[in-house]
Amino acid sequence: MIRRIDALLMIALAVICLLSGAARAQQSPLNPQRLPTEKNTLIVYLSRTGNTRSIAEMIQQKVGGRLVALELQTPYPEDYHATVQQVVRENETGYLPPLKTKIDNMEQYGFVFVGFPTWAMQLPPPIKSFLHQYDLKGKTVIPFNTNAGYGPGSSFQTVRVLCPQSKVLEGFSTRGGVERDGQLLAIKDARADEARKEVESWLRTIGMLE
Repeated sequence: MIRRIDALLMIALAVICLLSGAARAQQSPLNPQRLPTEKNTLIVYLSRTGNTRSIAEMIQQKVGGRLVALELQTPYPEDYHATVQQVVRENETGYLPPLKTKIDNMEQYGFVFVGFPTWAMQLPPPIKSFLHQYDLKGKTVIPFNTNAGYGPGSSFQTVRVLCPQSKVLEGFSTRGGVERDGQLLAIKDARADEARKEVESWLRTIGMLE
């Protein structure tokens, strides 16, 4: 009788252990989200008036990583209207302006933040050049955007199209300046404090911050 009770107790303990293990497995994801680190994170951005650069710097302050400004071999005209006309032609013809910026050891980066302003409600041609030039297969791509109040347009969708073998996370978009009206750097002072909170909230939402 005692042996039978001992056997039943051993079975009961085994069942409890199994149930406990199953509960822990449900609480802990099998594939937890990796967080970016200083060494595996690249923050690439295009900024004409400084607003996108401000957001890029805020991201770097939160997650670390290497900050790289994209520059062209032949810069756009300083005149706003001349630049608008040139960008329209580039979008119509599919022209990809050559980049002056070179990024070595791209394979070391697992997370690539890509920042840009909205130009003609589209992804700026220099960003298209970057996404065509570098192989981002298997990487996590995170777009961020500044605009004149009209949103990112089709830019986030274009990033997804140009990165078919990357994991593209939800993008960030916020209002910057309005160069057409002479308003250049807008993300400063109180507006910068507000944008910093927006960036932190977004990074937590997409799992880039604990």
